[in-house]
Amino acid sequence: MPWPWIFIGIAVGGLVMLVCFGVWLAHKASDLFAELRVVAQRAGQGAELLSRIEVPDGRPSSGDLIYPDHDPDVVVRHRVPTT
Repeated sequence: MPWPWIFIGIAVGGLVMLVCFGVWLAHKASDLFAELRVVAQRAGQGAELLSRIEVPDGRPSSGDLIYPDHDPDVVVRHRVPTT
């Protein structure tokens, strides 16, 4: 009558595998949540940096020259019209 012991052994082995899989899955989930926290922090930093960008009010027309405001190294050039 070894059959009950065989089935009990299979059941215990399956239970052990199920517990191991649960522990592994919990570790992976905690790693995922940690990465999501980092992504959220980076998104906040990116949004803060984007909020610092100052957009000029007016745009020169396509034929106007672009003159340097205060930088002597900037070369004056014509704006290329886009279509």
